[in-house]
Amino acid sequence: MPYLTSTGTARRTSGADRLGFGVPGYAHPLLAPAEWAELTRPGTPLHWAVLNIDNGPGSRPDPHCLEAAGRLRNARARALRDGEPVDSVRAAGGRVLGQLDLAHGVRPFGELLADARSFLDWYRVDGFYLDRCPADRAGLPGVRRLTGTLRAFLGRDGGHLVLGHDTHPYPGYAETGDQLVTFRGAWSDYRWSQVAEWTADYPPGRFAHFVHGVPRTHLEEAMRIARWQGAGTIFFTDRGGRSGPESDRGQSDPFAALPRYWDEIVSRIGPGISE
Repeated sequence: MPYLTSTGTARRTSGADRLGFGVPGYAHPLLAPAEWAELTRPGTPLHWAVLNIDNGPGSRPDPHCLEAAGRLRNARARALRDGEPVDSVRAAGGRVLGQLDLAHGVRPFGELLADARSFLDWYRVDGFYLDRCPADRAGLPGVRRLTGTLRAFLGRDGGHLVLGHDTHPYPGYAETGDQLVTFRGAWSDYRWSQVAEWTADYPPGRFAHFVHGVPRTHLEEAMRIARWQGAGTIFFTDRGGRSGPESDRGQSDPFAALPRYWDEIVSRIGPGISE
């Protein structure tokens, strides 16, 4: 089974068996109204969704994005208030994250902070998704400096920071972000993937996987791989297209729309279903 650790050691699954969705960035709410509406439906096991207006916050507040972010915040507030088991996963997550494009470490620090401030001031985000995050050891000090400043911006609880490496990075990054995206790509690669051995030192759920081109008939296998590799946050879709650090994250991005089997995968994961 190629997706096992190279040493063959068993993975812990006590936390990763409760999968939830991380949405790496739907299209603009005007272009994807059904997608944004589905995220507010009671019982949808949403961990977080990324808000990306124009490869960042845009130049001014967008009323449609303000509305979409507000609806997500309200859905999380209802789940926290009501304490219903059906929304237990959303109550623990359900965050709105602003997308910051690090461009593999070449974007100026000041530009990133300005984008972060705009996301906070306009959309009241709960954290940030650091897209195209460096993955090598040389990039770690810069990312550590950025995340430290972002946590100061976010206040007392430090918000939620997701590092979008899209591959297994240098292990030191695991101490910098709340979650690391360690796979983003095609099902044909994912089903033969191997997890880095150092990830076994961290609790299940610290990692996120985004996989496109997953056939409906292989959903169970894909979820089994995610659990085995310690990923608690996923987004699987049957849609194809470009994905990865050089994709444009626009309408050609397979993760910008709902998978055609959305209702089925929601029911398979459910709010707290485990194997």
